[in-house]
Parts: sequence; C-alpha cells; structure tokens
Amino acid sequence: MEENRSYSLGLYEKAIPVGMTFPQMFAIAKQCGFDRLEISVDETDWRQERLEWDASRQRELGALSRAMDAPLLTMCLSGHRKYPFGSHDSETRRRSLDIMEKAIRFADNAGISVIQLAGYDVYYEQGDDDTRKWFAENLRRSVDMAAKAGVVLAFETMETPFMDTVEKSMKYVSEIGSPWLGVYPDIGNLKNAAVLYGTDVVEDMMLGAGHIFAVHLKETKPGLYRDMNFGESTGHTEYERCIEASLRMGVRMFTGEFWYQKGQDYMSVIADSAKFLREKIEASAENLAH
Repeated sequence: MEENRSYSLGLYEKAIPVGMTFPQMFAIAKQCGFDRLEISVDETDWRQERLEWDASRQRELGALSRAMDAPLLTMCLSGHRKYPFGSHDSETRRRSLDIMEKAIRFADNAGISVIQLAGYDVYYEQGDDDTRKWFAENLRRSVDMAAKAGVVLAFETMETPFMDTVEKSMKYVSEIGSPWLGVYPDIGNLKNAAVLYGTDVVEDMMLGAGHIFAVHLKETKPGLYRDMNFGESTGHTEYERCIEASLRMGVRMFTGEFWYQKGQDYMSVIADSAKFLREKIEASAENLAH
C-alpha cells in the first residue's frame, strides 16, 4: 500500500476472471493500481470450500497477501443469501451460523479485519415476522462470535427493501449495541434506494456516522445494481458527495465493486477503474480540505 495515501482502495475479487490463483489475483490488483484485494465467499460451493481450509492454509494465504503488498483486509460474505440467518428452515439457519463461525475463523487466521454481511433476512423465501425474529437472534449470536475473535461484522446495504439504506442497517446496529457490528454500505445501491424513496443519499449515509467501517464504490442506475463499468453515461452514483461524506465520518477503506464481463479486456477495465476511483476519492478529499 502506498505510504503517502491517506486511504486504502481495494479490488473486489469478482472483477478478475474465475480460475486465477490467489498469487495471480494479488499481482493483478497491484499491477492495475489497487492497494489490496477483497476476497469473496459467495453461494458457490468452490468459494464456500475456502472456509473448510485448515488454519495453516488460511494463515499462509494472509501472509502471502501481505508479502505481495496486497493484503486481505476485508471479506465480502454473500453466501448467506443462500443460507440466511432468517430462513424458515431450521437446518438452513444452522448452516448460516456454521458459515458465520467458519468465516470468522478464516478472517482471524488470514488477518481480515472486516467481514461484510449481506443485509438479507431471507432472499429466496418470503420474509415475515418470523424471518426477522430469527435474523435478529442469529445476528446476535454472530456478533458474539466476532467479538471473541476481534473481527468486525458490517452490513452491506442491498437491493431489497429489508436493508437497502443505512437507516435500516442502523436499526440492527443500535439494537445489538456492539462495537463489533457496523455498516459497510454500497453507495450504488444507496443511490438506487434514494431515488426509489425520494430521499438524499448522503443524508442517509450520515445516519451511520461512527459505525461505518468501509464503503463499496459501485456504478448503478435505477433498477440496475451490477455489471456496469465505472463512469458509464447512464450511471447515477454520486461518488464525490458520498466519498466526501465517508471521509468526513472517518472512513478510510474503500473497495471498487465490479464484475468481470465476458468479452471485456479485464486488465484494462480494472486499471481504468482504479484510475477513476482514485480521482474521485482524491477530488473528494480536496473538496473536504477546502
């Protein structure tokens, strides 16, 4: 990481084509202008399998990331979409806690400080009072596990009404009342929510002051939440306003969330993304300074 920068810019793993080794991904992140790599543990069996690695293999991965100067500091844990805390199925709820426990162990071993949680009570089921009750109960159990390991859990603001704003995330942060639970918002998703509700994206972000640990930077437009490149003319993410608000709240970790799209020159897209995002962050910092 560049010593003279006052912030850290991470690259979301899924911006890189599937099939790359971790050494290759760390090298790509650095070569294309990012400071670190954000690891993904999603719904797929092969990414879930990482949680089954023994402790020494997980420690070796963390050591390798630091040796290659692309440290793993954050994990995007979206596997709970398939195995949510609030599922009507008791075995799925048990699996959700098993995933959480193993993700915390992985983070502890690999030197990851923040696990981003998907803000869903359920995804493939219909939510109700029971799903919300089970979500809150299992969230509390998860935060207790994270606190023991010294790992922060932080909600991603999603694309569904359950938790698409910082305000909704903060309901659970306040309810749990632990320093080990906060928010890791996605400013693209937040902008879509602001348009939907007729609210201001920055006013919503500021409701998380003191509880936002990192921020996902992503391009969106109304009704579309992924697979856009940064700076597309139809995109409406308010980068500078949201980044300036983040910096004002003390946030210093940002991650570019975007996906490899078949047929694109991924190295050029990743390098262009780093340049675009650094310009936005540095312009925001300059605005704040004045």
